[in-house]
Amino acid sequence: MSTQTHAKGVAAQRLASARALMSREGIDAWLVPSADPHLSEYLPGYWQGRQWLCGFNGSVGTLVITHDFAGLWVDSRYWEQAEKELAGSGVELVKLLPGQQGPLEWLADQAVADSVVAVDGTVLAVASSRALASKLYERGARLRTDMDLLNELWRDRPALPANPVYEHLPPQASESRRDKIERLRKSMLERDADWHFIATLDDIAWLFNLRGSDVSYNPVFICFALIGPNSVTLFVAGDKVSKFVRESLERDGVSLLEYTQIGAALREVPGDARLLLDPAKVTCGLLDYLDAQVSLVEALNPTTQFKAQKNAEDTRHIRRVMEQDGAALCEFFAWLDGALGREPVSELDIDEQLSLARKRRPGYICPSFATIAGFNGNGAMPHYRASEAAFAQIEGDGLLLIDSGGQYLGGTTDITRMVPVGRLSAEQKQDCSRVLKGVIALSRAHFPKGILSPLLDAIARAPIWADEVNYGHGTGHGVGYFLNVHEGPQVIAYQAPATPQTAMLPGMITSIEPGTYRPGRWGVRIENLVINQPAGQSEFGEFLRFETLTLCPIDTRCLDLSMLSAEEKGWLNAYHAHVNERLSPLLQGAGLAWLRARTAAV
Repeated sequence: MSTQTHAKGVAAQRLASARALMSREGIDAWLVPSADPHLSEYLPGYWQGRQWLCGFNGSVGTLVITHDFAGLWVDSRYWEQAEKELAGSGVELVKLLPGQQGPLEWLADQAVADSVVAVDGTVLAVASSRALASKLYERGARLRTDMDLLNELWRDRPALPANPVYEHLPPQASESRRDKIERLRKSMLERDADWHFIATLDDIAWLFNLRGSDVSYNPVFICFALIGPNSVTLFVAGDKVSKFVRESLERDGVSLLEYTQIGAALREVPGDARLLLDPAKVTCGLLDYLDAQVSLVEALNPTTQFKAQKNAEDTRHIRRVMEQDGAALCEFFAWLDGALGREPVSELDIDEQLSLARKRRPGYICPSFATIAGFNGNGAMPHYRASEAAFAQIEGDGLLLIDSGGQYLGGTTDITRMVPVGRLSAEQKQDCSRVLKGVIALSRAHFPKGILSPLLDAIARAPIWADEVNYGHGTGHGVGYFLNVHEGPQVIAYQAPATPQTAMLPGMITSIEPGTYRPGRWGVRIENLVINQPAGQSEFGEFLRFETLTLCPIDTRCLDLSMLSAEEKGWLNAYHAHVNERLSPLLQGAGLAWLRARTAAV
């Protein structure tokens, strides 16, 4: 029996066990989101129940199990991957499409009188819980959030991570912990709140100038924070905090309690308190600890907005990180050009060599996400990841898509580049050129300060739509400062709601990454990170523009230059001249030669 066949059999057995447990507990449907009590994107093993149940390894997906159906809802980034990994498991792929039913809507639509839907309330956002409970109530059904069925099913469930917490120090940490806490208290007062509860790990890491390694790729640690009128408390496993870090926190007025004490602490919040929290970032199971008399002030966490707007000192560090990251990429691409056709190179080798190149650079900590190296058909899966069990050799003719990034003490990087292998077809070059036109269109844009970021999406898509081509994922996501590679509140995606919190403000770092995917054939994506900078002021208000931060050539061998206008060629040449100027001092030998060849004017 193959490993894959065995995995499908295991998933089917686990579904059967889940249904038996549901029958015993009187549950008609079980909702299993990809989430933890902090609503993180990347989950510690303890909370990877969705993956354990059905075998799908993607980072995002929602599983629903009933007695006669099991379905996994995923967006277009994961359709091909999910189709392969779910085959034979007893779980159906349900494609998430704009305007169509998501898993919560489906559950509500299927509910009948007296039926029960269960979910672990500690991993379901308050906003989602309210929406689902309300819809179920209308059907005479109810939502149970008071049990974690995985505890009984998952006998070898991993332990909670126990990695040490460390300080993010000056010069990279440009604002002190005390100053950040003072800023937060002022924001609480403006919202007429005397208490504030934070569950999101990136917000807490930023606020306290602390980092960790409990979550893959994101330098955060498992914790909660509760700010009262006269107290600031960090809830974290005590054995993860050294005496030095503990004393540093205490000097700044921060008390430490065990991670598991958060429930007891929330119970002690006075009934007359006004508690600020973000209902999209706190789970309903945690809110159940509160006295029913506590008044909730529901708003975006102030820290989310604070950390999204990088200050001038942060930006200087990020620019230096981009130079080091770009130099590492030049060395990598020089190796790749020399190796292709001369020695065996696989998608796994790409990941290994990229990591080695980055590790040689100062301040590097770890990858910012799992490297995506997809050759030809594998590149058509936006979140593809090669594994020892399934990977491609890079040989013959085709397109190689490489999406990678690094965590550095002075910033977080994320970049996608296309590499020609052998001879490219005219259609492949046209796809690459069309995607580049989208990158250039949005990179050159000026826009009003405060515009809601989803509204910018059409600028990048217009040159792609012009040829009746499209792509399913968003065009851009926010990026943290030595924090999560995916951070809001801004997002450039027409599928996302254009809410006030998505306003574009100075200092925000966002990706620009349009694409084109032809299943089974190839995929194209080109990605740079940009930062919002003032562009000027007129009688119509303040305007912003993008400064491109990413420094790495865009391989012109992938392009049909006849598709680019004179203005687009001018942008590309200016970008390449800038890249050459910034990176040349950091390179020598093959890396420098590759840089100069790839930045030659077109």
